Formats: sequence, structure tokens, C-alpha cells
Amino acid sequence: MCRPGPVRRLGGGGGRPRADLEVLRLWDSPFLRFSPFLRCVWAEREPSRHGGGERPGGVGGAAFSPAPRYYGAPGFDVYRHRARLGLAGAKSCREECFTAGRSCRRRCLPVERPLPPPFLVLFLQSLAQLENLCKQLYETTDTATRLQAEKALVEFTNSPDCLSKCQLLLERGSSSYSQLLAATCLTKLVSRTNNPLPLEQRIDIRNYVLNYLATRPKLATFVTQALIQLYARITKLGWFDCQKDEYVFRNVITDVTRFLQDSVEHCIIGVTILSQLTNEINQADTTHPLTKHRKIASSFRDSSLFDIFTLSCNLLKQASGKNLNLNDESQHGLLMQLLKLTHNCLNFDFIGTSTDESSDDLCTVQIPTSWRSAFLDSSTLQLFFDLYHSIPPSFSPLVLSCLVQIASVRRSLFNNAERAKFLSHLVDGVKRILENPQSLSDPNNYHEFCRLLARLKSNYQLGELVKVENYPEVIRLIANFTVTSLQHWEFAPNSVHYLLSLWQRLAASVPYVKATEPHMLETYTPEVTKAYITSRLESVHIILRDGLEDPLEDTGLVQQQLDQLSTIGRCEYEKTCALLVQLFDQSAQSYQELLQSATASPMDVAVQEGRLTWLVYIIGAVIGGRVSFASTDEQDAMDGELVCRVLQLMNLTDSRLAQAGNEKLELAMLSFFEQFRKIYIGDQVQKSSKLYRRLSEVLGLNDETMVLSVFIGKIITNLKYWGRCEPITSKTLQLLNDLSIGYSSVRKLVKLSAVQFMLNNHTSEHFSFLGINNQSNLTDMRCRTTFYTALGRLLMVDLGEDEDQYEQFMLPLTAAFETVAQMFSTNTFNEQEAKRTLVGLVRDLRGIAFAFNAKTSFMMLFEWIYPSYMPILQRAIELWYHDPACTTPVLKLMAELVHNRSQRLQFDVSSPNGILLFRETSKMITTYGNRILTLGEVPKDQVYALKLKGISICFSMLKAALSGSYVNFGVFRLYGDDALDNALQTFIKLLLSIPHSDLLDYPKLSQSYYSLLEVLTQDHMNFIASLEPHVIMYILSSISEGLTALDTMVCTGCCSCLDHIVTYLFKQLSRSTKKRSTPLTQESDRFLHIMQQHPEMIQQMLSTVLNIIIFEDCRNQWSMSRPLLGLILLNEKYFSDLRNSIVNSQPPEKQQAMHLCFENLMEGIERNLLTKNRDRFTQNLSAFRREVNDSMKNSTYGVNSNDMMS
Repeated sequence: MCRPGPVRRLGGGGGRPRADLEVLRLWDSPFLRFSPFLRCVWAEREPSRHGGGERPGGVGGAAFSPAPRYYGAPGFDVYRHRARLGLAGAKSCREECFTAGRSCRRRCLPVERPLPPPFLVLFLQSLAQLENLCKQLYETTDTATRLQAEKALVEFTNSPDCLSKCQLLLERGSSSYSQLLAATCLTKLVSRTNNPLPLEQRIDIRNYVLNYLATRPKLATFVTQALIQLYARITKLGWFDCQKDEYVFRNVITDVTRFLQDSVEHCIIGVTILSQLTNEINQADTTHPLTKHRKIASSFRDSSLFDIFTLSCNLLKQASGKNLNLNDESQHGLLMQLLKLTHNCLNFDFIGTSTDESSDDLCTVQIPTSWRSAFLDSSTLQLFFDLYHSIPPSFSPLVLSCLVQIASVRRSLFNNAERAKFLSHLVDGVKRILENPQSLSDPNNYHEFCRLLARLKSNYQLGELVKVENYPEVIRLIANFTVTSLQHWEFAPNSVHYLLSLWQRLAASVPYVKATEPHMLETYTPEVTKAYITSRLESVHIILRDGLEDPLEDTGLVQQQLDQLSTIGRCEYEKTCALLVQLFDQSAQSYQELLQSATASPMDVAVQEGRLTWLVYIIGAVIGGRVSFASTDEQDAMDGELVCRVLQLMNLTDSRLAQAGNEKLELAMLSFFEQFRKIYIGDQVQKSSKLYRRLSEVLGLNDETMVLSVFIGKIITNLKYWGRCEPITSKTLQLLNDLSIGYSSVRKLVKLSAVQFMLNNHTSEHFSFLGINNQSNLTDMRCRTTFYTALGRLLMVDLGEDEDQYEQFMLPLTAAFETVAQMFSTNTFNEQEAKRTLVGLVRDLRGIAFAFNAKTSFMMLFEWIYPSYMPILQRAIELWYHDPACTTPVLKLMAELVHNRSQRLQFDVSSPNGILLFRETSKMITTYGNRILTLGEVPKDQVYALKLKGISICFSMLKAALSGSYVNFGVFRLYGDDALDNALQTFIKLLLSIPHSDLLDYPKLSQSYYSLLEVLTQDHMNFIASLEPHVIMYILSSISEGLTALDTMVCTGCCSCLDHIVTYLFKQLSRSTKKRSTPLTQESDRFLHIMQQHPEMIQQMLSTVLNIIIFEDCRNQWSMSRPLLGLILLNEKYFSDLRNSIVNSQPPEKQQAMHLCFENLMEGIERNLLTKNRDRFTQNLSAFRREVNDSMKNSTYGVNSNDMMS
């Protein structure tokens, strides 16, 4: 082998070598014999010794070579690398130079052992540095050191020589962390979409990884996992890659079979490879098109998945047939990986539903028909039940997870007889587990078994279950198991959901079951209901005594369980109601006695309040469950009994609020009122309901109006005494808001004296939450908007044109505005007090503005606020632009004022108010925009709150004003008014300050921006055309990126924007080619010139739209079709090339069909953008998409959408 410098013979007494022994060891290692990339680089640096000319080269461009052969991995193609060096001849330089005692015929000196080149020393020094950085990243406790190491390693992953250094790290790294770094870096390299690695290089890496794993079966677990992840990623992304008409990455079972024929450690690696590959192919990757993912997943499902599943089941059968020594850690690991593999196969997304993994709502596993044999064979199901009983509890959760998936197999896989047989085996297995419940003491086993029980009803009908031979015994065992589980409420509380779900579905099916066999639910459902209620009540004392976490703190979980109980409790409702009445009377009586006793302990009072809280929640839930069944008069009378007791309790607790109150009990009361409102208040309720009769007999509440007075009384009481408790205040105001929406209820409410009191006394004196609390945040005032929205609706009922009544209502707000104005008129004022007063005021006004959706009432508000108080809002923006807690409410108020909701902004013909309102809008946008841009650099985690949120509201405000149809914008330029220009120029400044990525990262910002852009391109295209070239390119780029957004609204908006732009361009081009007396405007001519200079932008969008229509799950095809015709007419040559490219990428036998699809797309289409022509194109496009999809379904090639997009 050629080398630089003189030769020293090693081991022959020629003195000490010049290189370090470690370098020499590496230089002589088998690694370098099979890793020519290092030797090639050195040879490229010394071309004269090989007779070749100078040529540039470096490690970054070197090939990745396989390790020594193992399991038939191909050797490295040395001849290919000799060609890179300009060498001739058939023999490799490695063969000539590494044969002891022979000399190289290319003027190399005789050598027994060549010395390493200097660059290898540098490589090893770099290796040591990388290993040190890895240790710092994973082991150091110093944050600064770790961050510095992380930064350096990020630079390493982006370096051009990363590939070669990764192989060096894997071969020579002494730390597992350095091997992990190498594996993760290689995964990143093979995953990149731009500048992907060549096919041969990826094959080399795949082979290298397999050999590396095979020769090192005892690597650290996380290193093995990272390398398997690398293999899985290469295989997935190269699934359709061919070499010599062979799919080179699909022989996964062949590769793994060789592992399975070796030691236990190798078997574990082989099974883990299959498991990780299945999981990898099942998961969509956001960096690649979804259609490509689905195409790979479908091909893998059809070609390999069933074989993998069968293999895993066979291995499990072999394992279960042997006496496994589970004390042996390796056999323990093998069984665990086999179960994971089986679960991943069953958990595969067979039909591309892409459901949320955290969701259990979709309980059907869409097993392909080709798998029928495996599930018709009862031994498959029996295998997992046998495994559950024969292996330790630590493995059982995975076995039960597999059973959950098997139990969820789609119904249509079987005929009726087969389904009944399958269900019978499944129920027998469940019965066997219930009869031997010892392993269920493990929380994970218990959780998975509860899931299995829930699937029994989600996938099978009650009529099928009752026909199972052992149904009576099984339903008894399930009921006992449920009751026991509910009584032990502290054990695995998150699993209760599945048990309640089972009983909820069973109870809901009772009215519809047609089978003659008894379902016995009338016996067991009341037991379940009783167990839930009594267990919750009994838990109160233990939780308070031991200081445990209170389930009532998690209102979401409680509400979920109550929704399920509402259906269960309505089955045999007489028993449920009798139980609730009995328990409620006992607790209420004890509570009343304790309150009257002077020696009562606080603990006893708290226990009774906790029990009553649960009972009030449950009563509200079962009343809300009335909608689930055809209710009878007797059940309505029972509801009346429960309602009377809750209202009596409310009277008792309200009488004590001056001394003490219980927040949780009050929240339960509000939940009860909400359920009662949904069922018994509104236009659809029968007024002859026996519930009202019972209320009349006990409480004297004769009709709905009197019940509403109770509601309002409770609302006023809560706002008076609980004004500083945000949860109670917000829920109380939400109840008031809901009541104010109903057509009949709002008219009854207005007649109540309590409501009139609220309309005339909405001040902090009567409602403490309206006061200025220096201890609270400005954001705590959000509930005020809800309050004034409800008051606004109530006021509008009888307001009409009564300006005196309106001014009377606005007196508190007028006083607040005057106070702020007085503060602003002085140079020194309490800034915090001014902020709180103003923020509260604008939140109140926004609620009123939202409620006033009629012209008459809204005009009163407009004339009240303009021009008197508009300068105060402008002044606030000037002073506090940097404080979003102040600017956000002000900007939102202005956005509401300019929103022409329900056509309320209709000014008289002689009124200038529309123009004046837009002037104020323009002034506020300009003031805020110019000042917010002076903030400078904002930290990434605060950029939305401090800057982007306000900008988003400004965009929404401008969009509402431009599309409100109450301003003729042509008059601004006609009369030299710069309000419109100022607003639009500020929009451009704000837009250019936002990176493209942020436009799509923040949903509210993207929606407001694209909706505004849609209005601008539709009505103000001349302004867009007059912009600077870089601004136009920015806008077009944002549209191009928005076309592929996940948000359908954003995507649709971008299509509309693009359609307007393309239509404008087409019209201007058509005019420029005609002999007309009217020349193009300067803006139009300039815009055309810019587009002609940058045709690639429009062409790129043509590719994008066509790509989405052909390859993606296009949910807005009509919107996509509108700009496509204009794009084609503007780029006819490019479209022709694109069409030819797509046709040629198809298999030869399908090219003619694809060509015909494109011919049909343009059939009958004229060269214009008239509506009739557009509609015809849209129809053609629908047929085109259908035909192309049909053509490509059976194609194994398809079109690479990435190539098309490039």
C-alpha cells in the first residue's frame, strides 16, 4: 500500500515507530481493510504515488463501507474506488500493498507494515473530542457544559464529514454514548429529504448495521435500539427503491431469519428489528408526504406484515411449549420482544385512519381479509389466554394488550356463525381470567383487562352476547368484578373509565335487544350504580383523614365518569332514585344537625359537605341522562323529588355564605343547574311535566318563570359572595350566558325583578368581581366580557329605540371612561390603577358590542363611543403598546366594533360614519404596528404573547374593516386621504417582520393572515401589484407554503388568494396582447415584469397544487381546482413538461392510460377564465383525479411526489 514518507519496518529492530501504537493498531485493523473510505481519502491526497493526477476529495464524499462479512453481507467494491483514483488494472491496490513482503508496482517501497498517514492521527484526535462531548452531554450535571456540548454536537451532525466520522465512532468509540451519537446522526442523514444519500450508499449502511449488530450482540440496550431504528428508517424510506429490477430493502424476513437461527441474544435482536420496523412503517413522518407513507404502509401490509405476525405467533407457540427459564434474563427479554412484536402487528393502521394513539374511541381493528385463517383458527386466541396463565404477571399486560386488539377485530371478517364461535371462545377466556383473578392485583394487568372487558360490548351486540353459552355466569362475574373494583376506588382509578364504559353501552342497548335470552341487566346494573355512588361517598372520609388527592379536584375525570353513570343510572331508574333519595336525606340531615351543633368538629362538617358534593353531581348527571331513554311521567316525578332536595340544600348553604362556604359544593350546584337547564328549561320542554308539579307541591315553584327566578337568584348570590373565586365566577357567568341565548327563556328572564336589578346595578358595589383588585392579574378580568354579553342580550329584548334606557344602562361605563380620561389629562397618575380601569372597561364594552347584533342598538353604542372616547383607546395603545395585557383587550374591542356582524353596520346614505370608523381603525393599526416593531429582538418563547398575538388581532381587524361593505375605499385616494394607504403599509411592515415559519406555526396568526390576504387579493389587487419585488415574493412564498398546510381553512384561503392573483395576471397579459387604446397601469406593468422575471414561483405552485390533487388526501378539491386552470394557462409549456414527466414515471403498461387522463383533463377547455370554462375544468378535474387514483392503485411504481416537487 502506498504511504507518505520513508518506511520503517515494525517489529524488525528498526527503532521506535513514529506513530502512536493506538494509531498503528487502527491502521492495521480489519476495520480499515474493509473501510476504504479512509484509505481512499489518503490516496487522493497523495495521487502522485499512484500515478494519478490531482483531484479534489474529502471524507464527506467517501463511501460508507460494510464491516467484515457476516450473514452473507456483500464485500466492498474496490474496483469502483480505484476508478475514483484514476487507477488502472484489474488488481486492487489493497491486494498488492497488503501482501506481506510484496511491493506496489506504483513506485511504493517494499513494506511489511506501512506507517499510518498523519491525517489518521487527526481523525483519532477528533474521535477523542467527540467522545468527550458525548460524555459531557449525557453525564455532566453542569447545565452550561451540557449546553455547550450539545451545541458542538449539533454542529458535528451538520458537518460534511459526519458520515465517515460516524463509522469511525462505531468502530473505535470506547463509549456507548459515542455509538449512540453515531447511530442517531446516521438516522438523521438517511432521513433528510433534500440531498438524500445515493442508493448504493444506503445499501452499504444497511448491510453495515446488520453486520455490526450481528458481531456485537451485547451492546448497550440504547445503542442497539438506535441502530435498529436506523435500519428501520432506511428500510422504510427505501421500500420502493429498485436495483436490477429487485426491491433491495424488502428482504427483511430473510435478514432476520439468520439472527433467529443463532444465540438467544441474536434472536432478541432479530425480533426487535421486526418489531421496530413494523412500528416505524406504521408511524407517519411529518417530513415526508402522507401519501408516500400510506403507500409504503399498504405495500408492507400486503407483502410482509402477515408473515411477520405468523412468525411471531409461531415463536410464541414454541416458547409456550417449552419450560422457559424466566430467571434467565436473555429468555425473559426474548419473550418480551416477541409479545411487543405481536402487539405492533395487531396495532398496525391497516386502512390508514391515522387515529390519535391516545384515543380508545375507535375500537375496531381493520384486519385484512387475507388474515382470516389466523383468526378462524381458535388456537391463535387460545395461545394468548394460555400465555396469560403460564407466564409471570410482569409479562401479562402485553398479552392482554394483544387480546384487546384481537377482541376488536372487525365484525365483517366473520360470517354470523364464525363470529358467534369466535365470541364464545373470547368469553370463555374472559371467564377463566375472572375465575382466577390473582394476576389482576397488578395495576397494569388490571388496566388492560378492564380495556378487554370494554371491547366486549364495543365490538359485539348485546343480542350476540346473551346467546353465548356461559353468558349468565360471565355477566355475574363481570358485575362482581366491577362492584369490587368500584369499592376499591383508590386502586387504579384511571381504569374505572373502561368498566363504566362497558356498563354504559350495555345499559344503552337494553331498549333495542331482540334476543329471547335474558340479559339480566335489570339485576346487575343497579348493583353497579349503587357500588359507584356508595364508594364515592365512603371515600370522602378517608381522603380527608389521610390527606389523599381528592378526585373532585379533577373535574374533567369526574365529568367523564358522571356522563357514563348518567346512562347506567337511568336503567332501573326507580332503584337509582330511591337510593339517591335515601343517601341524600341521611347526609343532609346529618349536615343540618352538625351546623346547629355548637360542638361539631370541622372534620365532620367537611365530610358531610364532601358527601353532599358527590350526591349533587350525581343527581345532576342522572337528570341529564334523561335524553338517553324515552322518559315517563313517573320518572319525571322522580326527577322532581331529587331537584327539590338539591334546591332545599342550596337554600341552606346560601344562608351560610356570609359565614362560610364550600367551593366544591358550589361547583357541584352549578353542574346540577346546567344539567337541569338542558333538560327542563327551553321551548321544547312540556310545561305539564310532573317535575314542575312536584316543585309546585314542595317549593311553590309553579312554572318555568319561577324556576328561572331561582336560577337568577343563585347567579346573583354567587356573584356577590364568590366574586373573588374565578372557577365559580366563570361557571356562574357561563350559566347566565346560556340562559340569555334561548328565545323564550330570555323574554321570561327580563320580566324578573332580579334581572332588572342586574341591568340597573352592574357595579362593583353589588358585584365584587367588577371591582379593581390590585392583587389580581389583568387577565383575570376575562369573565367580565361574558357577563356583559349576557346583560347586552337581556337589555336588547325591550330596548328598541329607547336611548334613555340605553344611557341609563351605560352610566357605570361612562363614569369609568371619564375617570380614565381624567387620569390621562394629568402628567402624573397611578399607572396600575389606570390599566385596571381601562382593561375592565374595554372587556365590558366588547361583551356589549358582541351582544348588540342589531342595527339600532349597535348605532347607539357607536354614537356613544365615537368620537368621545375613541381618543382614550388610541392613547392607551400609545402608552402601553409593549404590554399585551393592556393592548390585547383594546385591539379586540376595536376588531369587534368594525365587524359587520348580522349587517349591523349600515349607515345612512348621508352619514360619513363608515369612513370615520375606518379612519380610527387605520390610526389604531398604524399606532400599534409602528410601535410594536420597535421592541427589537423578542425571545422565541415570548414572541407570540408579546408581539404576534397583537399583530394577529390587527390582521383580523383590518380584514373585518375591508370586508364589511360599509366603506367605499375608492374615495380615500380620490380625496387624498391616506388612511387606507397607512393601514396597508403598516400591514406590510408587520408581515415582513414575521418569519415564514411563524405564519404557519401559530394557528390564530395563520388564519387571520390568510383571511386578510384573501380580501386584499380579491378587492385590492392593485395595491398588491404595486409592492416591491421582495414583498411580492414573500407573499407568494407564504401562499405556496400555505397550500400544504394541515389546516383546511388556511389551505382553502391560499387557493382563493392564488386564484385572484392568477386571474389578475391572466387578464393583464390578455390586455397587453390586444390593441387597446388604454395602456396598462404602471402597477400592472410592473407586476407582470416581476412575474416574468421569477416564473419559478408560479411554476412551483402549479406543481404543488397538481401534486396535492393527484397524490394527497385532498379535502378541498373544489378550492384547489379554481387556481389550477389559470396556472396551467399561464405556464402551458411547463405544464406540458410536468405532464410528460408524470407519464414517463409510470410503468410502461400504464403510460398510455396516464396520458389519456391528462388529455381528458383539458378536453373542451378554452383559453379563458370565464365562469363557464372554470366549471367545466372543475368537472374534468374530478374525473381526472378519480381516473388517476384508479390507474395508480395497482401500480408498484407510482410517482415520487418529492421528485415532482423539486
